[in-house]
Amino acid sequence: MVIVGAGLAGLTVALHLADSVPVIVLAKRDLTEAATAWAQGGIVGVLGRDDSIESHVRDTQDAGAGLVDEATARFIAERSAAAVEWLVQQGVPFTPDDDGPLGLHLTREGGHAVRRIAHAADATGKAIHDQLLAAAHAHPNITLRERWMALDLITSRHVQRHLQHEVQPRCYGIYALDIDSRRVETLAARAVVMATGGAGKVYRYTTNPDTSTGDGIAMAWRAGCRVANMEFIQFHPTCLYHPQERSFLITEALRGEGGHLKLPDGTRFMAAHDERMELAPRDIVARAIDFEMKKHGLDHVWLDATHLGEAFLKEHFPTIHARCLSLGIDIARQAIPVVPAVHFTCGGVVTDLKGCSDLPGLYAVGETSYTGLHGANRLASNSLLECVVLGQTCAQDILAQDEGEPAPLPAWDESQVEDADEQVVIAHNWDELRLLMWNYVGIVRTTKRLERALHRIDLLRGEIDDYYANFRVTRDLLELRNLVDCAELIVRSALLRHESRGLHFSRDYPRTLPVSFPTVLIAERGLRGG
Repeated sequence: MVIVGAGLAGLTVALHLADSVPVIVLAKRDLTEAATAWAQGGIVGVLGRDDSIESHVRDTQDAGAGLVDEATARFIAERSAAAVEWLVQQGVPFTPDDDGPLGLHLTREGGHAVRRIAHAADATGKAIHDQLLAAAHAHPNITLRERWMALDLITSRHVQRHLQHEVQPRCYGIYALDIDSRRVETLAARAVVMATGGAGKVYRYTTNPDTSTGDGIAMAWRAGCRVANMEFIQFHPTCLYHPQERSFLITEALRGEGGHLKLPDGTRFMAAHDERMELAPRDIVARAIDFEMKKHGLDHVWLDATHLGEAFLKEHFPTIHARCLSLGIDIARQAIPVVPAVHFTCGGVVTDLKGCSDLPGLYAVGETSYTGLHGANRLASNSLLECVVLGQTCAQDILAQDEGEPAPLPAWDESQVEDADEQVVIAHNWDELRLLMWNYVGIVRTTKRLERALHRIDLLRGEIDDYYANFRVTRDLLELRNLVDCAELIVRSALLRHESRGLHFSRDYPRTLPVSFPTVLIAERGLRGG
């Protein structure tokens, strides 16, 4: 088995497979560099006496603005308590509370009716990731390959060239690039799991790590899989605004515990946008901040938590307190300058609740996938939960499949390419694409801007495809190729939605339709693979 991605989704699948079969996990940068490790808030667990499955499903649906698949939301909510218990069994050091369910302290975040977020202070993702990564390192059946990147899927199209008979469409493995040696290896696999995260780096400003370049989404699309709801890109309302720290997230839980959003004169403004004020879903809060910034000509707004007290902030938000203090901001005495930034890709590769994609042998789990859970906007802390629940069901489905007959896999052919004479083309196109997406495909959109973006993306694609065809691959080139695919998917999806809903707001279509459906893009199988 080959798992691409060493975050929570990938490690969950690996740990559930490894007692039965050997597993290779690829991480294209350091093993510790995954979006999971950056998650501050926590993971949903329907655990409290004042909570229920129905309440969690209802909150998920409300946040998802009418596009959440109820069966999916219920399936995952029903397994939320077991998911948290499994992490506890793995040794994850959640913040304790002797009076809390499972002995855990539960916090509350925007969009949730009650406290149901299990957390490890304000660095939950890192606590989870460190523990699961240690377990994977210790397992004899798991091979962790650092600085290895999936280049493309090996599908029936590749295998067909070497056989005299037709074969059914499926995934047979991947081509993988050893980034340091620049050697491409052919990895045969009974199943390939894409757990590569989202596509946040397609935008100039994001809370995502550098690994979030939409690799799994782009590879699955090129192999002919359906992709859905890519227009719904979640902007986290509160990213720290500071010249030395452009991607540091200020967790939703800080507002959940009572933080106030304010203008420079100290006026709270959320009441003018939503009765839930700072606890409104992320899309509403992000648009409200964007509106106030544009209305008043501001570079940022303020998140004020000083009234919570220094002792409380140090106990519950030690990471944020320390990071801000290192930048000269004492959050116990000063408001925090914040702006919205791209945070989560709500769409992705269409899968069922076992992670199965349209292509047999290919699975997708976590932010790479689209299951219908997040709809038009993700409810806070549902992302880690989805990784754990569907990571387990994915592993179960893989183990239940027949191994199938092995097929001869062609080696990667680079006989017709040479080393690139200069890298400036990649750097320039990378910068242009991300700025283009930020300016034209941001929080508020227009049809004219989207059409202009699509035109420029087509021109960029031509330059990138020409470069890809003539020079040996590098990580930067592969990431840029994947990002331009994801950028096109986002823009095409946005152009198809003639309404404003959730994370997609169009000035040309400001109304929300009474009935709406997911945006599903269908590719010609094997469109640009290999």
